[in-house]
Amino acid sequence: MARKRDYAKEYADYHASPEQKKRRAERNRDRRAAVKKYGKEALQGKEIDHLGSNPHGDLSKRRTKIVDKTTNRKRQPKRP
Repeated sequence: MARKRDYAKEYADYHASPEQKKRRAERNRDRRAAVKKYGKEALQGKEIDHLGSNPHGDLSKRRTKIVDKTTNRKRQPKRP
């Protein structure tokens, strides 16, 4: 009989990986820069969209824009 998967552990391990920590830090850095430039009120309910980004690529050299949360989630590529 197959062992049951521990989805909580898999989730925690994935988000604790060095690659994901780096990508999360890049997203947070870009959000802080947008707050500094446009103000906190301008970003209420909005997200920072990385234009032309590859989901597995480097975000540091991408242009960004402020978009509505639902718009940003709709245009995201399907993830495996």
